[in-house]
Amino acid sequence: MDNFGTVPMVRDGSPLAVRRSPSPPADRGAPGLERRTPGVGPGQAGRRRPLIVGLCGSSRPESPTMRALGAATRMLAQAGAETVMLSVTELDLPPYQPDSDERPPGVRRLVGEISRADGLVIAAPDYLGGTSGLIKNALDYLWDLRDAPRPCLDARPVGLLACEEGSGVGGALPALRATVHALGGWPTPLGIRLTQQECATIDPYGAIASPAVADRFGTLTDQMMGFCYAWSHLI
Repeated sequence: MDNFGTVPMVRDGSPLAVRRSPSPPADRGAPGLERRTPGVGPGQAGRRRPLIVGLCGSSRPESPTMRALGAATRMLAQAGAETVMLSVTELDLPPYQPDSDERPPGVRRLVGEISRADGLVIAAPDYLGGTSGLIKNALDYLWDLRDAPRPCLDARPVGLLACEEGSGVGGALPALRATVHALGGWPTPLGIRLTQQECATIDPYGAIASPAVADRFGTLTDQMMGFCYAWSHLI
């Protein structure tokens, strides 16, 4: 680990070493991405594996945004993290009402998974000067953790992916960073914005065909794993 808390890449078994794997993992579901992995890469000796939750803010289950999130969680698992992928559409979250005590199962799962997490990756569509209301609504529910030992996103690194899904791109990353800061999280130095052409290099199982895109995801993986180990007092 260097002075900035970033875990150096180990080429054998590293995210970049497996990023262009031509065949899917043997234990994946068909078709689609693994939603929960125990971590397949080596973790740090004497430390438990960090738990990183991936949250997709697209309304389409097979969207470029979901594929990008799958690529990120796949690399994190190869780097040694336990990962969980959540879709705000599948969680079926009602509009956030701060004064209501009623929390349906999808909300309880979202808040419960993130309360246990050491880090978070948010993938959201980028269009019309911002992002989807679905992801903002999901993040609003994290205010339910305001009285927890680790309130909201406190002491958690947050990786951000903004995927072009329409015109007027460029507003998603700043909006997500502002919300993460307000919740006490630490956005990683690198936030990734993907064009439609770059999204197309990611297959439905999270494998990346473009070396340039894979390198950016590898940097994000380094930063997430490094900050999880350096910042979390629970690992």
